[in-house]
Amino acid sequence: MTHIDSYYAASANPAPTYPPLAGAIDVDVCVIGGGIAGCSTALHLAERGYRVVLIESHRIAWGASGRSGGQAIGGYACGQKKLIDALGFDDAHKLWDISVESLSLLRDRVARHSIDCDLHWGQMHVAIKPRQRDDLLAEQHELEEKFGYRQLRFMEGPEVQALLATQRYCAGLYDSGSGHLHPLNYTLGLAAAAHAAGVQIFEGTTATRVQHGDPATVTCNTGSIKARFVALCCNAYIDGLAPELDARIMPVGTYIVATEPLGEARMNDLMRQNVAVTDINFVLDYFRRSADHRLLFGGRVSYSGLDAFNTKNATRQRMIKVFPQLSDVAIEYAWGGYVDITMSRAPDFGRIGSNVYYLQGFSGHGIALTGIAGKLVAEAIAGQAERFDLFTKIQHRKFPGGTLLRMPALVLAMLWYRMRDFL
Repeated sequence: MTHIDSYYAASANPAPTYPPLAGAIDVDVCVIGGGIAGCSTALHLAERGYRVVLIESHRIAWGASGRSGGQAIGGYACGQKKLIDALGFDDAHKLWDISVESLSLLRDRVARHSIDCDLHWGQMHVAIKPRQRDDLLAEQHELEEKFGYRQLRFMEGPEVQALLATQRYCAGLYDSGSGHLHPLNYTLGLAAAAHAAGVQIFEGTTATRVQHGDPATVTCNTGSIKARFVALCCNAYIDGLAPELDARIMPVGTYIVATEPLGEARMNDLMRQNVAVTDINFVLDYFRRSADHRLLFGGRVSYSGLDAFNTKNATRQRMIKVFPQLSDVAIEYAWGGYVDITMSRAPDFGRIGSNVYYLQGFSGHGIALTGIAGKLVAEAIAGQAERFDLFTKIQHRKFPGGTLLRMPALVLAMLWYRMRDFL
């Protein structure tokens, strides 16, 4: 079992290989899924004194948690307006506050457990066209005036161009409270902290069935687990383990490239500060610096689940559209993987029965939000469910066509949004 061939895997910190489960065990909580959500859930529960086991089909952080763009951003992919419309202003405000807390929690975890994950603060959304500039300005006003968030700075084109060596962007919204990190090393560090807190971790252990009851029974390929509570933290890789959840999320392929090392001087000319950048197109580009002065650039998604084009070259062309001066630079790593989205792009948290919890639908905002989600599950299991239950109020629709036809249906629907990016 190995991680996907990526820059992150090539620069990963040394980490132990955890054994597969062998036989039958009894615990308080079984966490299924070894990404950030699962590791955070396990860590918070262990710190509360619960006997916890975490199982992962592959390796810790094998999925999106070890492959993503690494941007830790406040808020939700759906935006605050959708949450206000769905829940009312007061509950939407509480959800915003939770997202801000998620960034503080990330900072605290990295410091408390000495996680070496190249964490830097500063993230910027950028506008390509005038209507997007207006959208960024409106977002700043909403977050400051309605939600009291004071860590934003609006930047017109010349100020953005003084920070980034590109003419592509006409405005930017800089957030000093958001940031970026090495996601694989962060997740490995969370797993190590959970293990040190007493969590039993088993890799190469696939849950094949969850039998509901008190206790619940999780049947695995290598044994079985009886648990008072189960936390499903599988996201895009839930693979039929909870059929009632399958049609409420869509696995979406995302792709990233890493250049050869540019050297400190050239990287500083390209990006004058070590910030993460994301444009606000529907099919967006995002990029940031690595610790060894590479540019990490993501710029393609696949709603069909297929990679019909040459990912490496296609993403490189998107990079060169932003930074033409990199046309002579080689791409050393190219990789992809799935994230899960919901129809509304709002997160989908809840319960199946009374003692099976699930976390899914982070919709590209998972680096920080998954960490706080694990804390909320731990609170709920311990009898303090108020904050977790805020998320259960969000109504989620199934994707049209169910699990068989949802991908082609979504591909057709997304064509309209792709065309909007060019308007």
